[in-house]
This record gives sequence, C-alpha cells and structure tokens, in this order.
Amino acid sequence: MTHPTSLRLDVSTRRRLQDRAEQEQVPAATVALRLIDEGLRMAAHPGVVFRAGTAGRRPALGSGPDVAEVVSVIHHLAETGDEAEAEAARWLELPRPAVRSAVNYYVEFTGEIDREIERREEAATAAHQQWTRRQQLLS
Repeated sequence: MTHPTSLRLDVSTRRRLQDRAEQEQVPAATVALRLIDEGLRMAAHPGVVFRAGTAGRRPALGSGPDVAEVVSVIHHLAETGDEAEAEAARWLELPRPAVRSAVNYYVEFTGEIDREIERREEAATAAHQQWTRRQQLLS
C-alpha cells in the first residue's frame, strides 16, 4: 500500500529527477520512490550500494560482489556462525566487516535476496544444460 507524500524539490534536483525519469522512460515518481528506498537501505546498511544490470537493480557491496553472491557462498559453506563469516571473507577476498554488511542486509531483506539467489541458480542450470546439449551435438 502506498500513501501520498508531498515533497518540495529545488529546481536543480527536480530537473535531475525528470532527466533520470526520461532516460529510464518511467514516471518521475517511480524514480523518486526507488531512490528514496535505496537511500534508506544504504543508510541502514553501510557498505551496501545498488547497481544497475540486465536483471534490474540489485544490492551489492561497494567494494565487491552482490549481496546475493556473498549469501550464496555462505549457504554453501560447511562452517556456521562466525566461522562461516570468516570463511566467506577468505573465499571472496573481502574484509569481514564487508561480509557482515551483506549478512545484515540479508537478515532484513531475506525474501528478496533468496529470490535473487534462486533466479541466479536457475539461470546457471539453464546455461549448463544448453552447454551440455551443444557439446552433445558437436561430438
């Protein structure tokens, strides 16, 4: 559910918002809502940024991989707790605080990140199946 909110923007900010909306071919309100949401998430989770990609915008570590990649590595580790965090940091060559930022973001937005991990795994499976069929055809 959404609630109407009134904002007063200076001319320069309003112009940049409108320019961005035209570039993305969406209403200015859509861009404003996304940027406010992302800004609040970044403020709550220092070290997390948002990157654009072919699958849309996604949360990532400013100094490294997407949050979904960090969480996926942790899910596949035998270690648990602090040991899993340390092992993920070693695997990804990241400082532990960066891994902790990804974990903290995941705790708040679990469903969103789990869906992203699932989409990535499905895409990887489909790509592997296509590669296998190609290899069979060519052999």
